Amino acid sequence: MTSGDPDRHVGDLPVSDPPVGDPRVADLRDRLDTAYRASAEPTEAGRAKLASQGKLYVRDRIDLLCDGGSFVEDGRYANATAPGLPADGVVTGRGEVDGRPVIVVANDPTVKAGSWGARTVEKIIRATEAALREELPVFWFVDSAGARITDQVQLFPGRRGAGRIFHNQVALSGKVPQICCLFGPSAAGGAYIPSFCDLIIMVEGNASMYLGSPRMAEMVVGEHVSLEEMGGARMHCTVSGVGDLLAGDDTEAIELARLYFSYLPDSWHSPTPRYAEEEPSVPLTRDVVPESESVPFDVHEVIDGLVDDDSFFEVKPLFAAELVVGFARMAGESVGIVANNSAVKGGVLFTDSADKATRFIWTCDAYGIPLIYLADVPGFMIGSEVERGGIIRHGAKMVSAVSEATVPQLCVVLRKAYGAGLYAMGGPGFGPDATLALPTARIAVMGPEAAVNAVYAAKIAAIEDADERAAFVAAKRAEYLQDVDLERLAADLVIDGVVEADALRAELVHRLRYALRRDRHFSTRHRGIPPV
Repeated sequence: MTSGDPDRHVGDLPVSDPPVGDPRVADLRDRLDTAYRASAEPTEAGRAKLASQGKLYVRDRIDLLCDGGSFVEDGRYANATAPGLPADGVVTGRGEVDGRPVIVVANDPTVKAGSWGARTVEKIIRATEAALREELPVFWFVDSAGARITDQVQLFPGRRGAGRIFHNQVALSGKVPQICCLFGPSAAGGAYIPSFCDLIIMVEGNASMYLGSPRMAEMVVGEHVSLEEMGGARMHCTVSGVGDLLAGDDTEAIELARLYFSYLPDSWHSPTPRYAEEEPSVPLTRDVVPESESVPFDVHEVIDGLVDDDSFFEVKPLFAAELVVGFARMAGESVGIVANNSAVKGGVLFTDSADKATRFIWTCDAYGIPLIYLADVPGFMIGSEVERGGIIRHGAKMVSAVSEATVPQLCVVLRKAYGAGLYAMGGPGFGPDATLALPTARIAVMGPEAAVNAVYAAKIAAIEDADERAAFVAAKRAEYLQDVDLERLAADLVIDGVVEADALRAELVHRLRYALRRDRHFSTRHRGIPPV
């Protein structure tokens, strides 16, 4: 293109050259035009590499996220005087998602593998400062090899070094949604950017997170491990729990990010988006929950029968599946669901499921989203393995989250709610707006078999006649069940109501409307000290 071309750009604005002008201005225009075009599309080598990995170019990713024509970029000419570093490897700016303003921070993997230089860090810091100042949600599109060692003095240790990004992310936590799509690597210290977000969506086959690479692990600790084993997307979404959702490609990841955002408010003091009410896809009926507590069933059937059609958005579905958590809509309003799933490990709570619940409860409480607990829980797991894994500490963390949550909360006991499992699922002692029970519910310190054995073990062992022993055990179990009879619990005001399954949705919708008036103050102090 010649300097007289009337369609050339300085930034995004078309300009026309004056008939006679200062050559220095013409030279500046040429240089700006070159820098602009360098960051407009990848090089041929970059394009080929993206294609080989099944990735989208950074600007195509942003186009999929933001409403058409809404994205306004900041710092496009960062490091423009350095060759081969267009925009210094990161695109930042503001856009709209379904008409809602957001901040976008997106690595460009075609520029030095998305690595960070000093100006990369400065652009990200400014984006997070804008998010703090304007209370705007942040979408993080991460695809970065980490910091450039050549720039470490400029980007690492100082007051506006990379540490400031993490500091600002922590300040943003619970103030505005932070949603991360991890399209490629997030290495070393850069792995903390996703970890500070509310949701991490990882693209299978491309995304990875690790503090030290497999090569470094081999050098330092002598471990031979593949990248997928060390920090691959599937590993993090199934084993570590660092990842929340697994996506098949970039497009699916962005679609999931947009959908997740639709359940959340713009900020901590904004209302959640409201949608038209829809009836459940399949109404909840009385035969969905088996009457026998020993018969497993998939709690997703209950959830689908309670929430608006096709509105359940599950979080961490591949991790600790004995507990199901996710967002849904009831009568068009966002709610959070925490449900025990007896189809997986009997619905027993483990350390991972306690962590999963805690994080989700914190998220709902931060953004004013009501919580519905669907309890069918034998309690927390026992045994030496889980004790060494800190089951008490993790369980206490979950109970702390339930205790401190000030959003509307409704506890529904589907079947069993034994021991500390009742507490972890928002039972009566934790101030829910209501505790409801299906007729199949049973609330007790433990199940009848375990209770009779705990109290009468010696006496049972002393009865030599098998028939006499069986009759004794049966009689004691009957006594125990009478003691925890559901009608008695309702009569003693332990529970607020017994509701049939086919009437449960309407009951919950009514109670949620009234519960929105509740006071959100919990305790006056500097801060709590939860077990972690």
